[in-house]
Formats: sequence, structure tokens, C-alpha cells
Amino acid sequence: MRPLQISLLVLVFTSALTSYGQEETDEYLEFNDRNNIVHGVYVGINMGLGEIDGKNAYNGGLKIAYVANQQFEVGIAGNFLYSEQDIYNNSLSRNEDLIAVYGGLHLEPIFFSKRRVNLSFPLLLGAGAVGYIDNKFKNDESYGDDLTEDDFDAVFVAEPGINALFNISRYLQLEAGVKYRFSSRIDLPPTRITRINGFSAGIGIKVGIFNMGRNRYKKNVQ
Repeated sequence: MRPLQISLLVLVFTSALTSYGQEETDEYLEFNDRNNIVHGVYVGINMGLGEIDGKNAYNGGLKIAYVANQQFEVGIAGNFLYSEQDIYNNSLSRNEDLIAVYGGLHLEPIFFSKRRVNLSFPLLLGAGAVGYIDNKFKNDESYGDDLTEDDFDAVFVAEPGINALFNISRYLQLEAGVKYRFSSRIDLPPTRITRINGFSAGIGIKVGIFNMGRNRYKKNVQ
């Protein structure tokens, strides 16, 4: 009878250990039972280098955008553009460079958003003003007093591009890419440049929260 008692004792002990292991397992299943959109918002600044009519062009920009589910951005953006055209203006007897300020609606679909590096296709649709300034304006503090509305012309702009987005953290994202600027026709003396079309390449930084409202829960696997 003793071997039978020992066998029963081992069986009971083994069953107890098995039941305890099932109740205290460390295995979890992640799930989201509400399927809510993950929201985000950020402020971004960028700078770039390109060309207009074969001359160097420098640009900088600011944008504020809402991010839906880390897959689509919508917001507003503004850009400043300066190009070293060095065009001689006969009527004013001076060499001039080109400047432009424009802004509008910012749209940006994002692909592979769950990865460390994403691919996006930004688009800016907007309007602004273009003009020529004396290329020695940096040394003349009173130059701005001579500018009038006749020195600028309205311009409409569409600027599509392609970006690589680098997710540094939940609050910080870097971007690098290229874009092409299409503009309406401008009519300003000197008239060598009629559009501010051109490629540019640049980098930028976005600071904000890109994944607010995550709805992840853990359920013990039985």
C-alpha cells in the first residue's frame, strides 16, 4: 500500500503546481477593444537649399499640424525664400536678388508609420508674394523704408515632395527630403524670372506628441 500512497501524493502535488502555474502565468495578450484613432499634434521647423533659374535659393519654414492615427497630417505652413539672382535693374541702377513669402494648407500622407523610419508625401497649397530687393540690403538699415506694394507681386504655389521621417521618440521626429515648387506667373521688373519654380532639398524637426490617446490593454492568458 505504501507505493500507492506515494504515487497519490505525487499526483496531488503535481496537480497543485499545474493549477498554480495557470493562475500566475506571466503571459499577456495585448489588445485594443475600442479601435480609436490615435491623435497627434506638433510644431515643425525646416530649412533647405535649392535653385531658381540656375541660382542658389535658400528657404526656411514653419508648420503646425494635426496627425491622425500616425498616417495623415493636415495643418498650416509658411515658407520664406531668398535667391541670389544678382539681376541688374536698369531703372534703379542696382543689382537685385529675389525674395518670396508664401503659405497655406499642409497635407501629408504617411506610410510605414509603425516603423522607426517612415515615408511621406507632403504637399503645400498656398499663396504669397514675390519681389526683388537690393542685394546690398544687409548693409543698409533704412532700405525697408523704400519698399512699396509695387515692388511685390502675388503668387500661387503648389509644392509637392517626398520625405523620410525618423521617429526619435514619442515627442520628437526628424525629416529629410526633396520637393518641387510650382508657381503662377509673376510680372515684376526686371522680368527675367517669370516663375519661382524649382527643386529644393532640406531637413527639419518636429516637436509635439505624435500618439496621444493610445488604448492598449493587457489581458492575462489563461
